[in-house]
Amino acid sequence: MTKLKLCGLARICDIEAANRLNPEYIGFVFAKKSRRYVDPAQARKLRARLNKGISPVGVFVNESPEAIADLVRSGIIDVVQLHGSEDEDFLRKLRELASCPIIKAFSVKTPQDVRIACESPADLILLDSGGGGTGTVFDWDLLEPIRRPWFLAGGLSPENAADAIRRLAPYGVDVSSGIETDGVKDIQKMNDFVRAVRGAAERKL
Repeated sequence: MTKLKLCGLARICDIEAANRLNPEYIGFVFAKKSRRYVDPAQARKLRARLNKGISPVGVFVNESPEAIADLVRSGIIDVVQLHGSEDEDFLRKLRELASCPIIKAFSVKTPQDVRIACESPADLILLDSGGGGTGTVFDWDLLEPIRRPWFLAGGLSPENAADAIRRLAPYGVDVSSGIETDGVKDIQKMNDFVRAVRGAAERKL
């Protein structure tokens, strides 16, 4: 079954909607330049309202490993997602400081980008159109068979999620702008996206 990650949650009502929909993951964005940014205190309050069966993911862009590890050790996040220039040394340092799964995001513009992503020492990779949360679909024809768990992101919506799963069979899908209206999470779009993903996954069984 395709895993679901609803990213960029920032309000109590977003968390309440996620609890009803029960995705495997939700995302808190800790990149200060993002309009979806939440600070650690706000994230702690949101985490406290999140169902225990849902894993909160912290999304970072070139943050220090020490700051990330503090959020893991304090129980605010269970998983780390890196969207910056973090290299293998960074991942090694982070693993020394905190024990948690690490997702590394890669911008896909060429088949070589996919090959580089597949060689990453991260636990999971995420393939995106670049930057995260842009609402832009990259060229899925660039994707060759990927023999490791990976997330598809970039321009996903209730309208194209099922097609993406049927064509690409990713381990998981990650959505943010595709479930928003006027820059905030739209409960109906969240519902429609989850229904589309789960419907497509069931038809593949």
